[in-house]
Amino acid sequence: MNKDKKRVVRDIVPFFLMAGIFVLTQSLALLVAAPFEEAGVTVFENPSDPTNLVFFFLSMLGFTAVILLISRFWRKRLVQVIVLGSLGLLYFYAVYPLLAFVFTDPWVLGISVAVTVFLIALLVRYPEWYVLDFCGILAGAGAIAMLGISLSVFLVFVLLVGLAVYDAVSVYQTKHMIDLADTVLDLRLPIILVIPKRRRYSLLEETKSLKEKLKAGEKREAFFVGLGDIVMPGILVVSTFANIGSNGLLIALSVMVGTLFGFAVLVAFVVKGRPQAGLPFLCSGAILGYVVSSYLLFGGLVGLTLPV
Repeated sequence: MNKDKKRVVRDIVPFFLMAGIFVLTQSLALLVAAPFEEAGVTVFENPSDPTNLVFFFLSMLGFTAVILLISRFWRKRLVQVIVLGSLGLLYFYAVYPLLAFVFTDPWVLGISVAVTVFLIALLVRYPEWYVLDFCGILAGAGAIAMLGISLSVFLVFVLLVGLAVYDAVSVYQTKHMIDLADTVLDLRLPIILVIPKRRRYSLLEETKSLKEKLKAGEKREAFFVGLGDIVMPGILVVSTFANIGSNGLLIALSVMVGTLFGFAVLVAFVVKGRPQAGLPFLCSGAILGYVVSSYLLFGGLVGLTLPV
C-alpha cells in the first residue's frame, strides 16, 4: 500500500470508528431503557409536560455558563471537580437499577458505589483517550436512557430543533462551544470523545489546545466529537422505543440509521479541517429517520401527541 492510500485509510478509519461509537452507545441505551423505566430512574415525572424543556434548557445553559466562567476567571480544576461529581451521580443512577436485578441490598448499594468510585478514579489517575471513550460511552448510554424514557416524542422533536439551533450559534457565532471543548479536553474529561488517526497517539502527550492548533493551521492527529452529539439524537431513539407500541423498535432503529446519515454528511464538512456544529446534521438525520419510517410503517406521523 503506497503512502497516499495509507493516508486516506488513516483519515477515514476514525470516522467509521466514531460511527460505531454512535451505534454502540445508543444500542446500550435501548437495552437499559426498560430496566430504567421499571426501576423508576427517570428525569421527569410527566413525559408530556412542556415545562420539562424549559428546565432542561435552563439547566444546560446554566451549567455551560458556570463551566466557562470558572475556567476563565478561577481554577480550571474546580471545573473538573464539578463535572466528575456530576458524572459520579450519573454512573451511580445508571448502575444501581441494573445491579438490582442481580444483587440485593445492601450489596447492590455497595457494589454501585464501588463501580462509581472506580470509574471516577480511573478518569482522575489515567485519563488516556480510550479511558475517556469508555467512560463517555457509559455516561452517554445512561443519559440517553434516562432522558428518552422521560420525554414524549413530541417534546424530543422540539428539543432537537432547539439544540440544533443553539449548537450552530455557539459554534459559528459566539464560538463558546469551542472554548468549552478546549476546557474539557485540557482537563481530560469524557464530555469529548477521541478517536486517534494513528495507533501510537496519546492524549496525555498533547501540549497544544484545539484553538491553538486551529489558529496555527496544524493537522490534528485525532478526531473529536462531543458526547452531546451522541446523546441528543439518541434521546429520540429511546423515546420512540418507549412511547410507541407496535413497531416502536423498528422506528427507533430507523432514527439511529438517520443519525448515521446525518453523521456522514457532517464528516464531509469536517474533513475540510474546520470545527463544525454537529447537532444540526445529527438531529436533522434523526428526525428524518423517524419521519420516513413512521410514514412507511404507519402511513403518517405516529406518537406526536401534543402536550395538554
